[in-house]
Amino acid sequence: MGERGAGHAAPTPLEEIASRISELSKWREIFSFRGLEINSTTHQQGRSSAGRGPPGAGESPGSQPPSTVPQPLLLPQGLGGLPISPDMAMRLQQLLFRSTAPLFSCEWAAAHFRFHPPHSHLAYALQAGKGGTRAILVAVQAHIITYLLFTRETEFTVSGFPRHRLCRLGCWEQGQALATALAETLWAAGGGGRAVVCLITAPITTMPREGYRASSFTERIQMFEFSEKAAAQEFISDHINCFKGEGSHGVILFLYSLLFSRTLERVQEDLGDTAPLLNISSGNITCTEAVLSLLLTGRASPGQLGGGWEPEQGAGDGAQGQPTASGTPAQPRLLASVPCQVSPALRTPRLPVWLCSLSGRHSVLFGTDSRLLSDWKAERTFHLYFYSGQQEQTQTAHLTIDTHSHHWEEAQREGPCSPGRRRPALEMAIRTKWAGATVSWNGTDPFF
Repeated sequence: MGERGAGHAAPTPLEEIASRISELSKWREIFSFRGLEINSTTHQQGRSSAGRGPPGAGESPGSQPPSTVPQPLLLPQGLGGLPISPDMAMRLQQLLFRSTAPLFSCEWAAAHFRFHPPHSHLAYALQAGKGGTRAILVAVQAHIITYLLFTRETEFTVSGFPRHRLCRLGCWEQGQALATALAETLWAAGGGGRAVVCLITAPITTMPREGYRASSFTERIQMFEFSEKAAAQEFISDHINCFKGEGSHGVILFLYSLLFSRTLERVQEDLGDTAPLLNISSGNITCTEAVLSLLLTGRASPGQLGGGWEPEQGAGDGAQGQPTASGTPAQPRLLASVPCQVSPALRTPRLPVWLCSLSGRHSVLFGTDSRLLSDWKAERTFHLYFYSGQQEQTQTAHLTIDTHSHHWEEAQREGPCSPGRRRPALEMAIRTKWAGATVSWNGTDPFF
């Protein structure tokens, strides 16, 4: 026993620690060479940026610090891409916040495009949640519905609720719908001639300038420009997990892509000397009307939506309409609601998909008949469907609209303070388009 111990002495605790450190350094070099990165900060939090381990190790996803670096993209050789420059990073933050000091909150850092489970009743729907990113998610949702109902080629026909088009979506179909919606929006922002897609890369591409507060992921941006919409859509589809994966910062990446597609110069011209693109109040970051205008019209013009638009978490029952972006007739619209006064033309898109702001929350109202707004005979009695984006909603609400019922005439004789005068916000919004219409929820308790 003693002779064997003399020839093969057991390592001391210090030697064993040194050996493990050496192995860790070796693997760190391998990961770094292949474009990956081990981040000590994220490991200390009980999870890595790639999503290993239980989410937050007992913390909610929203508790993840905004400085956490998202999962890097492994770019194949020759793919190209332009790194963001220090000047671009500073100008970008100035447009967003009118300052280089604020950073995105944990809520924004954790936000990504996440669908409901595949092959479920809400398989077509994004989980919008609450907070400032909801406006972006629901605006993209409107584009997704437009694509699935009226653009996507499928062997199935629409009869009643289009279950085959909206509910029987697998993971691949969900990714394709999202890629199409993102590409359409970026292409409109680029004026129908360009689209820029921002993705995260492993190495830091730019060093912050003096006076600029680094965000740890903006400095890792690579910008990919496309002069054909189909090429942009294919690229987004190939890298769709960079927008829908947990820890991807997907909503922020899409917002960056939107601004660079429009170009920072043109966004600044759109804004003029008005407020920044994002509002900060009591720690909450919300989208301004200019952001929603950019999502729906391709221009970040305040007042483009008709005025009176309410940011998320606002009060009241306001909602607006917006004009058609040139060359994009399928753009979803905002449905006007009292007390806002909006031109009827702004409430009449070519396809029946509306983005609503009801009681300070964004939602989507849509029909399945493409003739609804072009053939007056289709507007006598018809069906609309409503998705609120709220976690509590498990099925799409089905509403029947009767524009020739006269029950509303009796309500007119009631006093202005009568309980019968107050109706759900969604019904009030629908009546700004179809005055006096009767709205049936078909057995569902009105929830908006």
